[in-house]
Amino acid sequence: MKARLPLVAIVGRPNVGKSTLFNRLVGHRRSIVTDEPGITRDRIYGSAEWLGRAFEVVDTGGLVPEEKAGIPGEIFRQAQLALGEADAIILVADSRTGPTPTDAELVRQLRVFGKPLFVAANKVDSARLTGAASAFFELGEPVFPISAEHGLGIDDLLDEVTREFPERPAAVSASQAVHIAIIGRPNVGKSTLLNRLVGAERSIVASEPGTTRDAVDTEIEREGRSYVFVDTAGIRRKARTKLAAEKLSVVMARRHLERADLALLVADASLGVTAQDASIAGYAAEAGCSMIVVMNKWDLALERARADEKTKTLSPAELQNEYEKLVRARLGFVHYAPIVFLSALTGEKVTELFQLIDRVAGARRRRVPTAELNRWLSEIDLSRSSAPAAQMPEILYLTQASTEPPTFVLFTREARRLHFSFERFLQNRLREAFDFTGTPIRIVVRTRRRAAAGRARRG
Repeated sequence: MKARLPLVAIVGRPNVGKSTLFNRLVGHRRSIVTDEPGITRDRIYGSAEWLGRAFEVVDTGGLVPEEKAGIPGEIFRQAQLALGEADAIILVADSRTGPTPTDAELVRQLRVFGKPLFVAANKVDSARLTGAASAFFELGEPVFPISAEHGLGIDDLLDEVTREFPERPAAVSASQAVHIAIIGRPNVGKSTLLNRLVGAERSIVASEPGTTRDAVDTEIEREGRSYVFVDTAGIRRKARTKLAAEKLSVVMARRHLERADLALLVADASLGVTAQDASIAGYAAEAGCSMIVVMNKWDLALERARADEKTKTLSPAELQNEYEKLVRARLGFVHYAPIVFLSALTGEKVTELFQLIDRVAGARRRRVPTAELNRWLSEIDLSRSSAPAAQMPEILYLTQASTEPPTFVLFTREARRLHFSFERFLQNRLREAFDFTGTPIRIVVRTRRRAAAGRARRG
């Protein structure tokens, strides 16, 4: 039988940032995050990995110990089930409000489970707010100031939470299904593309309802690989008279992206990339999805180009080259996403899309050995970065902490954030050297002093 991975349960009062921390640990957006308390009700599970230690994470609803009836009672019951099977517990609290009587009561109840308990004082978004977290020591458990939204302090928390976990990287199966969300505006050809992708293969394995009423997962087998496609409703432009519909479409699309490995952003090539297309791409980027930009209706775009005096003399290859420049200009923030020009109606280049899906899915799960990473790091010219010389860190070494998406830990001599241009430079060079096509890359910075402190605590 497959050995069970250690399980970390995330609990706390409503609206303290539990789902934000969960999304940060699993590497993509699985739980919906809003300012409205009580959004998470059921247990939501995800996989995570930290420095070679694989584990599972479970997000729970906001706990209100004094309310045990109705929905709060069901949330409490679901949380108790998660706590019963957990190997470690993270209690998330709001550093801005300080410890509350509810936090103290939750600590008292959590101790009954006899599991290692850690207090994550969340919303410490800058170093000057770190002192606010010290008030939580009165709860009598280890306290870690963090910012789940910005990723600050997460490394110290994970060092302690996972230090007793076995060093076993998460296994990746070559036959593991790739979950693909097809997203885009209405009438850009999403359903036509889905039908073309699954119909041409004639090998549908299952078609089952997803987590929402309008979602249907379509699973297919192709050349020994499994794919699960999720078609989504078109995301409409925000309008005063249709605000509710806009909110619903955004929520539904984000729910699909929560469980997707890869997003196919479908746009209408005959109309060009719109501001709404860019907004939808932003949702996928926030979810941590890998991405492919699909310029559909390319046959119609070519017809229009041939009728235009300015472009009618250009060859199809020249037109595509010029068109790609326009797409890149509009979607520069997802520069890592490859672009494919096709016609879902005729099937032109759909096979090329499948090949690209395989490549991007492989990149998302790729792991590079530490020795190979540091050999590469010693060979690249860091001075080619446009970052100011005064803001260039003294790098000690680099290691990959996790996959899906690929996350790297950069150890430096001094504690400082990477200049955005230097971070972008490293991401681009990593993508080129190790073919991380189509996937976001995350870089976490740690200092040698903090690394040594972590080893001392483990000792």
